[in-house]
Amino acid sequence: MSDLLLQPDVREPLQASFSEQANPIGLDGIEFIEYATSRPQALGHVLQMMGFQPVARHRSREVQLYRQGAINVIVNAHPTDSQGAERGTTVPGISAIAVRVRDARAAYRYVLERGAWEVPTHPEAMELNIQAIHGAGGSRIHFIDRYDEFSIHDVDFVTIPSVDQQPPALAGMHLFGIVQYIGAGRSHDWIEFYGELFGTALIPDDQRFGIMPAGKLLRTPGLQPANRFMLQLIEPQADSFDSTERLQRIGLGVPDVPDVLAAVRALRARGMELVESEAAHTGQRGAISKTYLGGVVFELVHSERAQAS
Repeated sequence: MSDLLLQPDVREPLQASFSEQANPIGLDGIEFIEYATSRPQALGHVLQMMGFQPVARHRSREVQLYRQGAINVIVNAHPTDSQGAERGTTVPGISAIAVRVRDARAAYRYVLERGAWEVPTHPEAMELNIQAIHGAGGSRIHFIDRYDEFSIHDVDFVTIPSVDQQPPALAGMHLFGIVQYIGAGRSHDWIEFYGELFGTALIPDDQRFGIMPAGKLLRTPGLQPANRFMLQLIEPQADSFDSTERLQRIGLGVPDVPDVLAAVRALRARGMELVESEAAHTGQRGAISKTYLGGVVFELVHSERAQAS
């Protein structure tokens, strides 16, 4: 975790205004989202219902890469890694995200100088040393600058033969953002954390997306507008017994054509179940999946890429 979250006396004031030109680490989107699990096949089945396809396997670890469109999801079942974000081995959890940056070494040095806590890495033979800092609930935030013509996946992974390495996105889905559960009264802490380290901007409370509008929304900068993404911070309800901080779910944007309802029909045809209740039900603004394997949830959000930027 970062000193920014633990020591109020060392915090600097959040900037009063935000310029979309401000991008202190050259942030350019998310390269991958990683789940840790001891049930890789079960999680892989859920991902395939969501439209992801397995495209590669790690050279030396029990890790598999799933992809659709420009979204990469890693399923990590390596024995020493599969504990997830401090949630045990039986419930899959988002254990890491890797952000794309212009210069990984410079970005890593920048955030450490501002109070981020480094995560020791132990790469094995023929593996890349991908530097990371602590994130929510024991998760990691990696910094990657190899993502254009040559990517980290070309080094650490072996492609699965006869599999399309660029499977198209189901119903035009693209990465919209990440939902993070935080502790009670911790919104300001996390807003400062992401604002200071990544240059995120707080979205006004009257601007909301999807059918789950709770909490605070942050927009990241990006070298390319299409690669910007949202972070949604949600505090527990007053009567909640769960105050665990964690990366809780992935938000997937759906364009006007095909729209959210078309995406829902496509997902249901693949066996995916969406929540239909008084509190949350499918509509043109969005939808949310049922909870699979005790902790895996996906959210659909109406979002043209121009809106998400």
